[in-house]
Amino acid sequence: MTDTSPARTPHVLAAGDPGPVPAGAVLVADRLVRTDGADPAEIPCPAADLVAGELRRAGAAVVRGPLPVAAPGSPAPPGAVPAPAGAAAAVLTGTAPPAGIGLVPGPPAGGAESADPAGAARAAFAAWRAAAVPVRTVLLAAPRSFCAGVERAVEVVERALAQRGSPVYVRKQIVHNTHVVADLESRGAVFVEELDAVPEGATVVFSAHGVSPAVRSEAAARGLAVVDATCPLVTKVHTEARRYADRGDTVVLIGHAGHEEVEGTLGEAPERTVLVESAADVAALEVPDPERVSYLTQTTLAVDETAEVVDALRARFPALRGPASADICYATTNRQDALRSIAEDADLVLVVGSHNSSNSQRLVELARRGGTPAHLVDDTGDIRAAWLAGAATVGLTAGASAPPGLVEAVITALGGLGRVAVRERETTRETVRFTLPSAVRQP
Repeated sequence: MTDTSPARTPHVLAAGDPGPVPAGAVLVADRLVRTDGADPAEIPCPAADLVAGELRRAGAAVVRGPLPVAAPGSPAPPGAVPAPAGAAAAVLTGTAPPAGIGLVPGPPAGGAESADPAGAARAAFAAWRAAAVPVRTVLLAAPRSFCAGVERAVEVVERALAQRGSPVYVRKQIVHNTHVVADLESRGAVFVEELDAVPEGATVVFSAHGVSPAVRSEAAARGLAVVDATCPLVTKVHTEARRYADRGDTVVLIGHAGHEEVEGTLGEAPERTVLVESAADVAALEVPDPERVSYLTQTTLAVDETAEVVDALRARFPALRGPASADICYATTNRQDALRSIAEDADLVLVVGSHNSSNSQRLVELARRGGTPAHLVDDTGDIRAAWLAGAATVGLTAGASAPPGLVEAVITALGGLGRVAVRERETTRETVRFTLPSAVRQP
């Protein structure tokens, strides 16, 4: 489909399909529906999410749906009505040439979010057309997306809802991903920040990040039915914290202040545990007995940066003791190794994950430290055209809390800018599975 002007090719919208477009809004077409009998009857617009995101960032009101179209000079379909004043339609079809646009003419409507909806649509189209290429390579890192701990936590909430009915309360986000949380909310889960928002006697799920003993005591005192979805690898760190503290050590926890996992681990032995985030923190650290120091780490840290902090600790405290096996979890390590295998060959890295996801943020930082531009995106709507301009090869991965379908959606959307050649690089195959807590196992 070629670039057309509203004067030459006025599209008509069929009544009720996709519904009246508000004045001043932009219709971003998910697909074109031919009303003149031409073949093919429908043309997909796989880059619709990309265009819609660009328009929303520009402040435009966006409507999504099919766009009925007819060739110039063809009669309007039965029941067709003109688009309201100020409405516009932005289309990227992914055909050859890889993009096209249609704008419904009409003066801008006063008071609309976008003062010039047709102009906003043109600008969004121009930005994304500049990012279109005949062929783009996507280097797909493997492993990526959900890990065993996340799968277990999500299934815990699903089973609790199925067995106990709604509402089931969840303290904090079950995992750090907005899409996972929204999906579970739609099924009856209620997410709360603290237990005082949970009615006495109700069911509450502890998130995958774990909780402190104080939270467990509060739940027991209020008669809450607890289902513990703490990742077993986080539970391992909690066990180590208690053991190290019980033998009289100062426990140095390497992690990010304020992270839920860190708060839970600190709560195991708060009088004997100190938090450090960097080698600089280690240099300022004072302990009662330098001969009795142990360390633990948050499970979702960058492997290389954490090694620097551990080296700094060992240099200051030669008798330093630590866990027999690394606290940084297998999934975090595997995803970092997989990204490292593709980043140097990519012009751009996209990491799918939410901004409060520690392991996702570490993937972005890892790519950038290697010199490759990288961005964290919650979904396709966050991708910006400027990032892709000149990027013939895109590295793609997802944090351990991001659903796999979001990665597939990114690949589909990029297909709206030209053909996509996907090459997956697998550095290891994950076979880890965790048993569900007894509270939600089937009888």
